Amino acid sequence: MALDDYLESEVAVAVAATAAALSPGFRRVLRRGAVYGVAGVLKATDVATAAARGVARGTSSASDKVQTGDGRTEHSQAAPSTAAS
Repeated sequence: MALDDYLESEVAVAVAATAAALSPGFRRVLRRGAVYGVAGVLKATDVATAAARGVARGTSSASDKVQTGDGRTEHSQAAPSTAAS
């Protein structure tokens, strides 16, 4: 291979990627980034699930109330839920 072959963009990218992949420091940063990324996704799903449960709980408690003719609200006579959260 001549010197011009090493200066082509495809070859330069391949050489840089190989050097980075073989570097212990780069692999450590990559692993740490993967761990933080997975932890972030897990936390985001926990927050979304909690928000969805809160919305569902809010709509179910709102549907338990019945408005009377004079504007006051009365709770329906439905049996209380025994499911644990």
